[in-house]
Amino acid sequence: MNPSDERLWATLIHLSGFVLGFIGPLIGFLVVGERGPFVRAHAATALNFQISVIIYSIALTIITVITIGFGGLLFIPFGIAFVVFMILAAVAANQGRYYKYPLTIEMVK
Repeated sequence: MNPSDERLWATLIHLSGFVLGFIGPLIGFLVVGERGPFVRAHAATALNFQISVIIYSIALTIITVITIGFGGLLFIPFGIAFVVFMILAAVAANQGRYYKYPLTIEMVK
């Protein structure tokens, strides 16, 4: 795969999280990840981020239930950070740079 295609696929894998959640990066990791180290690294990073978001969302939901709704105010900055980090990762992938999401639990390598 040429570098231009690798950058395109890496960008699409990051952006697929907006529509498909963790399924998009998972499909990218399994299908396109073997075609190049750049794509594989970005697919693993995006998949780790999406899984971490699920874990953090569950924890935030539990906090919201325990605090009788007051924890729900944290969903707003959490959602904004989620969108901003995904856009930054997609831009980095499109420019041919590697990106590491902050506060991500690394489960897939």
